[in-house]
Amino acid sequence: MPCVKPGADPEAAMVKQLLKLLDKAAKSARTYGTKNPVAQRFFQQFYDDLTKHLTVHTPLALLVQRDQLFFRNEVVYQPERDATGDSFAFKMYADGIRELSFHHGLTQEDLAFFLDALWGTPTGEAGSAEEPIDVEEDDDIVTRMWAKNLDTITLVTAEELVRSSGFGLDELELQTQGYMSMSVTSLRDLLDRERAAAAPEKDNKTETADQEGGGHTGSGAHRNRRFQANVVGYDVSQEEHAVLTQEIQRETERDATAYILDILTAVLASEPSPALLTKLFEVWDHVLDVLILGGHWTQLETVLTLLQDADAVRPDLSEAHKQQLAGLFEGLSRPERLKAIGLHLNHALHAKTEGLLTLLLMMKQDSIPGLCSLLANLDTPSHQAVVMEALQTVARDHSEAIVRGLTDKRPTYVRNLLTLISRWGDARFADHVEKTLRHPESTVRREALRILATIRPSGNGTKLVGLLSDGDETVRLTAMKVLSSGQYSAGFSAWAPFVTADDFHDRSPAEKRAIYVALKQTAADDAVPYWQGLLTEWSWTNRKKKEELAILAADILGKLATPPALAALEVGQKKGGTAVRQACSAALSAANRQQRQSLPSAANS
Repeated sequence: MPCVKPGADPEAAMVKQLLKLLDKAAKSARTYGTKNPVAQRFFQQFYDDLTKHLTVHTPLALLVQRDQLFFRNEVVYQPERDATGDSFAFKMYADGIRELSFHHGLTQEDLAFFLDALWGTPTGEAGSAEEPIDVEEDDDIVTRMWAKNLDTITLVTAEELVRSSGFGLDELELQTQGYMSMSVTSLRDLLDRERAAAAPEKDNKTETADQEGGGHTGSGAHRNRRFQANVVGYDVSQEEHAVLTQEIQRETERDATAYILDILTAVLASEPSPALLTKLFEVWDHVLDVLILGGHWTQLETVLTLLQDADAVRPDLSEAHKQQLAGLFEGLSRPERLKAIGLHLNHALHAKTEGLLTLLLMMKQDSIPGLCSLLANLDTPSHQAVVMEALQTVARDHSEAIVRGLTDKRPTYVRNLLTLISRWGDARFADHVEKTLRHPESTVRREALRILATIRPSGNGTKLVGLLSDGDETVRLTAMKVLSSGQYSAGFSAWAPFVTADDFHDRSPAEKRAIYVALKQTAADDAVPYWQGLLTEWSWTNRKKKEELAILAADILGKLATPPALAALEVGQKKGGTAVRQACSAALSAANRQQRQSLPSAANS
């Protein structure tokens, strides 16, 4: 039972819920056809709840206004804004119905007939066991209902109100004089009173007609009058005319592509012919081409989602149709389509990508090389990011094309591939990333070095040492920082070509210190002979620079503080120059002090 606010009419709340079900049943029947399981489920639920309501409250009478239904002067149905064309209230009002009543004893066949008459669908489609009545296609709702002459669904029309007014008023005058503002039940009461007042006069005329016509009864004349299609048009105000004009304008300006897609969707949901369904799937293939060429990614996303759920909408699809459906998705990555995507994104001004990711994610494994080619040829980083996001999912377990792409000469493309590998964080790619350390573009080398340190944060650092001669200072400093982490090892033989070269003396003091720190962390005692040689070396050329290196070597040996390092400092303390001996003494003092401080800590632990 619906939740009722304090002071509200509980029966009106129940009627609102019933009309919501009717709205769902009507919309699903119009979209999918009345034989569709979804439409039939809504229809059955509405019928069950309505008949349950009628067992307690009968009849259920609703006053019909232009786009609203009233129950006891309370609005119980109103369509969403700008949806007047889908409103069954507007549909009834346009055909002259001013009151609709449901009575106890309503059958499914009666209700199905009413809905068919309301929306103009073929009678009997919703499950009626009766033969359809022969009614012209352009007959209005009232004509169809009166032809059926149902006792469980009754109508009051605008013409009845006009005729029963007794004053010859038209409908607009009825509205201005308050007739159409009466409560729901008063319309039927009004007609009953007017007909009762006119009954003696009609009986006299009927009796005369019976005598002249051979004894036909008055009830037959009344039935003949009732079966006539006597609905009249209605006047509209200036405001209503403006609203209708706007609606017509919106309909005229409706996107043609969206309109065609709606038609194709309706055909897919309701078409019973296997041959036509086969042609329909061929049409969908052409639709995909058109949407891709035009860059209509949002509409394409809607179409693909619909086709993906086609089995749920049409559980009766044959195996041949299911194969056609699967072929639509397998063909998404055809080379000409991927090329069309790239051309549109590169050439269309301010090309949007909303919905494009859905298309790319629906492509199969064989699309990966084509997606890589698409990524390589895109100009805009935002467009590249969409393709990378798709590849991150599609190519995670099929990365052969990604690895091959690392040898490409286009730096932006290679950096994007490296970013993909970084997102995966898989150490299996470390060797492949290591090869890009030789890429001619420095930005690629920097990115490769950063990623390599992330996915393989330890191991042999020999190839990283090779970057110390890189022409880009940022690459050199990054390599030294990585090697200084203490997680990599590299023998002094890998360092020797750099630290013994003549131009090593010309590097900045900060860079030389960084190199010695990295050398200590990777080679350790293997580098002690080199540093000891600096402490005792005498030279007349570059004497000042070599002395600076010797002092720096003494400091590094003191921080290394291994037995071989301390022994080298003692040698330098004896055989080095004055400045070197002082540096060795200071380094030894610092090392001994550090060892004494570490002893209590080791004992406590």
